[in-house]
Amino acid sequence: MTSRRLQESIRAVAIFEAIKGVFVLAAGFGLLSLLHKDAHRIACEFISKVHLNPAQKYPKIFIDLADHITDGKLWFFASLALIYSAFRFVEGYGLWKERVWAEWLAVVSGTIYLPIEIYEVCVKVSLVSIFALVANIVVVGVIAYVLIQKKQPQDKNIQKGGVGNARS
Repeated sequence: MTSRRLQESIRAVAIFEAIKGVFVLAAGFGLLSLLHKDAHRIACEFISKVHLNPAQKYPKIFIDLADHITDGKLWFFASLALIYSAFRFVEGYGLWKERVWAEWLAVVSGTIYLPIEIYEVCVKVSLVSIFALVANIVVVGVIAYVLIQKKQPQDKNIQKGGVGNARS
């Protein structure tokens, strides 16, 4: 069993991962709510409600995407959202239960995103990109620290003649 502070850190990361899963799952259901609907009209209404100019770059991109969305694409992206959220829920559960496999999964999956997030911050600095990068660094750092702390006592025990060493 890890120390109380490490356990709280692991559980905070577990909750964070589960929250990410909930948001992505909600986004997936949001995509499914667009099935058999006029996505162009919905996009235009949304842009109008938030008082954006539909001729500007990003609102225009949003409307163009809505023009090319199909039910098949909606199902595809909703399925990806389901898979991603299931992955986050499994990882969160494993972290909550302090499973070493989940800790390794968190470190590896978090590390995979770091180059992309660094690139995003370098290309265009925004609060979202900075938050994503910092949050991921914290998650990877905390879980890597936990893995290191769990390994150290075993190494010291083996060096002191503990389990695994034959005594004469």
